[in-house]
Amino acid sequence: MRQVFSVLSARSLPYAEKAIESLFKHAIEPLNLTLITDDLDDREQIFNTVAQLNNPSNHPWQVFDKLAADERAEEQFRDYPHLQAFRNGHPCWRKVTDPLLFSSVGQEMIILDPDLYFPNPFTFEPTPERQLLLTWQPPNCLFPPEVVHRALQLSIPLAHHVDIGIAQVKAPIDLDWLDWLIQQLGGSSLPRIAHVEAIVWSALAMRMGGGYLNPQQWHCWQHRQWKRLLLKFGVPGVQLLRLQNWDSMKCFHGGGVAKWWIIDAYQQGWLDRNTRLHQPTAIRSFIELTTKQYQQEQWIKKLIHRLGYYHLIK
Repeated sequence: MRQVFSVLSARSLPYAEKAIESLFKHAIEPLNLTLITDDLDDREQIFNTVAQLNNPSNHPWQVFDKLAADERAEEQFRDYPHLQAFRNGHPCWRKVTDPLLFSSVGQEMIILDPDLYFPNPFTFEPTPERQLLLTWQPPNCLFPPEVVHRALQLSIPLAHHVDIGIAQVKAPIDLDWLDWLIQQLGGSSLPRIAHVEAIVWSALAMRMGGGYLNPQQWHCWQHRQWKRLLLKFGVPGVQLLRLQNWDSMKCFHGGGVAKWWIIDAYQQGWLDRNTRLHQPTAIRSFIELTTKQYQQEQWIKKLIHRLGYYHLIK
C-alpha cells in the first residue's frame, strides 16, 4: 500500500478537494492517505469534506491536527532544536518535517501539495530506498535570494529546476544533517516565506541524490511570458489549461494562480481522461544550481523589473 501525505489548511479545500478526489478515483494502487492540518476546526472541516468525496476503491485516509503532530515532534525531534523551530515557522515548511512524524523506519512518504490533479488512471513511481524524487520545472522557485545566496556562499549544493508539488522519499531522513542545514540557512531568523521550503528540498536533493520525476507525466504549470500576455489580453485561464496534454499526464501541479482554474475546468467536466498510465517512467538526475547561473537569473529578473515589464502584465 502506497503511503501518501498532504499538509494543508481548510482554506485550500476549494481546490484541494478536487485533488484528493482525483487521487481517490484514479490511483490504480492501494494507498493510505494521511492529511495533516492546523487546528481542530481545520481538522473537522477537512474530515467532513473528504468524507463526502467519491472514493470508489475505499482508500483509507485520516486527518491529524497540529497538536497531534506537536506531541510526536516533542519526542522525535527532542534533540533537534532548529528542526523544532523550523516546523513552527511557515505552515508550508511542515511538508518537510511532519510526514516524518507519522512514518516508521523504511516507510515511503509520497508528499503531495494540495493543488494537484490526477486526470488519468495512474501509478506512482517506485520510491527509492535512500534517495529523493521531486517534480521538475524550467525555472527555479528558490526564494528569497538572501537565503539562496547564504547556501551558495556556504558551499551547500542546491538542485536547480526543483518544483515542490511532489516529493518521494523513505524515512528516516538524516535529522542531524537536516537540523544543521536549517541552522546554516538562518535558523529561527529565516524569513517566514513559503518558498524557503523549496530551498530545503533542493539541498536535500543534492545531499541524498535521486532525481526529477518525468515532467511530461508529472507536469508543473509553467507560467511563461506568452501565457501572461494572453491573460493580460483577457484570455480566461481555464482556456490556457486546455492547451496542456492531459492525456499523457499522471499528475498536474497547478502552482500559483493555476490552482483556481482547476476548479473551473473540473466544473466544466473536461479534466478527467482515460489513458492508463501504469508503467514507471524514467527519472532525470538532479542538476546542481551554480552560483554563476543564479546570479545571471537574478540579474535578468532585476532588469525586467526595472523596465516595468511586471507592472505592465500585472
